Amino acid sequence: MPHTTPALVLASSSRSRRALLDRLQMPYECCSPDIDETPREAETPHQLVHRLALSKANAVAERFNDHLIIGSDQVAVFEGDILGKPHTSERAEHNLNRFSGQRVTFLTGLALLDTRHQSHRVHVEPFEVVFRQLSREEISVYVAKEQPLDSAGSFRMEGLGIALFERLEGHDPNALVGLPLIALCSMLRQAGLDPLGSNLPQGD
Repeated sequence: MPHTTPALVLASSSRSRRALLDRLQMPYECCSPDIDETPREAETPHQLVHRLALSKANAVAERFNDHLIIGSDQVAVFEGDILGKPHTSERAEHNLNRFSGQRVTFLTGLALLDTRHQSHRVHVEPFEVVFRQLSREEISVYVAKEQPLDSAGSFRMEGLGIALFERLEGHDPNALVGLPLIALCSMLRQAGLDPLGSNLPQGD
């Protein structure tokens, strides 16, 4: 008997994305994709996050044939540079020193792949951050305390990173954490899975 409600999969190992998806109170599985995130030659930031979000969903699709799979990817864009995860404290401090007193654009790609019908939707959510004037000591303290080495932009907005900012500008602040929930809810409704639906299966 076919499922009346599609099962949901998050193609990510990110704790931040899991915490965001948990807010929708829907049961889901996590599956970590294994893809090359290197930008292609002449690829724009918008094209990059669009491609990687969909690639992450596609990377786990063979394991789930009756599901909705969420893929997401994020980059920071500053002075023409595409900045992903810093991976080291030195790179994180270097990025934050560049950002001090400046405006930085974040692009978050969101893909929803429906393996029942072999169809997909992709959305790219922009969000801008204006950083305070930061001293080198503040930056060193922040990086030492929070170790934001796996976060695009070298900070965690949902944590101590909020102390770095003068203001935030955008449609959905969840996008800055890594998963634009407003757009995701819209995509899920279009695919037949309403977070507020009365027939939604309940988690444990």
